[in-house]
Amino acid sequence: MEESRSAPDGPAVRTTPAPARRPPAAPRPTAHPLPWLALTGAAFTLLQLVLVVPGTGLGWDETVYASQVARDVPAAFFSAPRARGITYLIAPVASLTSATTALRLALAVLSGVGLWAALRVWRPLLPTRVLVLAGALFATLWITLYYGPQVMPNLWSAYGALAATGCFLRSVRDRTDRRALVGLPLAVAVVALMRPPDAGWLVLVPAAAALAVPRWRRPALVVLLAAGLLLGAADWIVEAYTRYGGLLARLDRAAEIQGGIGWHPALDDQIRSLDGRGLCRPCDVPWSHPYTAAWFFALPLLTAIGIRVAVRARRPATAVLPAAVAVALAVPYLFLIDYAAPRFLLPAYALLSLPAADAVWRAAAPGGRFRPRATALLAVVLAAHLAVQGAVLTGNTARNRHMRADFTAAADALHARGVRPPCVLSGDHAVQLAYYAGCSSRQTAGPDASTTPGGLRAAAARRPVALLVPPGDAAPAFARDWRPVPLTDSGLFRGYRAYLPPAQRTTAGRAPAAR
Repeated sequence: MEESRSAPDGPAVRTTPAPARRPPAAPRPTAHPLPWLALTGAAFTLLQLVLVVPGTGLGWDETVYASQVARDVPAAFFSAPRARGITYLIAPVASLTSATTALRLALAVLSGVGLWAALRVWRPLLPTRVLVLAGALFATLWITLYYGPQVMPNLWSAYGALAATGCFLRSVRDRTDRRALVGLPLAVAVVALMRPPDAGWLVLVPAAAALAVPRWRRPALVVLLAAGLLLGAADWIVEAYTRYGGLLARLDRAAEIQGGIGWHPALDDQIRSLDGRGLCRPCDVPWSHPYTAAWFFALPLLTAIGIRVAVRARRPATAVLPAAVAVALAVPYLFLIDYAAPRFLLPAYALLSLPAADAVWRAAAPGGRFRPRATALLAVVLAAHLAVQGAVLTGNTARNRHMRADFTAAADALHARGVRPPCVLSGDHAVQLAYYAGCSSRQTAGPDASTTPGGLRAAAARRPVALLVPPGDAAPAFARDWRPVPLTDSGLFRGYRAYLPPAQRTTAGRAPAAR
């Protein structure tokens, strides 16, 4: 509607009123970003459930750890180097059932959650895309996948080291980050609970940085690191005084069992073991599959590139500190023991995955835009890498399933001979077979010595006892009058004999459930 008004010195002028202001439009709801880190952990769990969990059995070390808390299996001898952290983790499940599949399922789920939690610590420090790629690179190593659902402490030590390093960086960057201040000693405690020596090497670099780097100088962080170390290792230390006569005595015994701690370069042993050897001791085997270690040789280069990328992005600490901590954690396993196991380096691999992912992402998408040629080339390289990791993993899981079948058959043979719970096994493979058979294991010599020949003969008067002797070996003197019976005619125990005391009955009965 138009209005008219009179100009001061002229005719009337028509005017149009200004349109009424509309209220500001409500902002459109933005889509919630996908929980990429949680999806990474879930994918890790799914891969384990598909590729590793079905049909696999417990290895020797696993049976030692699991037997400490299993409901219906006697505890195996627990030697000086071992820590009880992993037994506490599986205790809620193992106290209900000693079934291997149940333990595998629980650990597969927990390891996926652990990967998510360790990466989540780094979210304020690194872009999500880098963290997701780092998690994918680490989680698809055959070593990580194979040990994810296993009753072994090394992966959990890796998660603790990754989280502790991230919490330290967050603490020195923002002194008001309370979550980081609480998380730092807790993450160190996880490592100390799982593997006390790893925790000792872990705290060296951040403690030195908190004292020596001017911008990071916070002596309080050294106190938190020490508190986490003591908190996690308290159980191990107390046990040292109650069972071994002191901390130094336990350390000496642990070093003796490990072949002595000293200058023993084992870098080449670790490289040879990457073709699927769980333990290379002694590692005098030929290096028959060099391509399985290609990524190992590429890792230092990717780390160096990742450090350069982080420097250009003005966040050098996010690459330099993880690399330094990884080196510290790797030193004892590369230079101080004379054998190799790929799982020992899992904490170092977890930390180095961060700068490596930074390098890979930079090569594929500098400035945030993907370069088609570089991306295609990287995709081919990563596909080849994954194919190699999958092949090694497939071979390992197949051998593990055969191993489970062999031990189950041997346990059934013992049950058929009357060696049934409560029973005692001694001799070659006795520790592992005892778990499958539901027996106790007692050795008269070696690092697991827990009885004497006289003690074993005395036990035979009260319960079924079997002494396992491999083909070609003679029974020890104290068992020369015992009766040899064959175990199985195929598999790992082909040619093995179980020596039974003369008076022991061999009536068969109902066997325990398969594990």
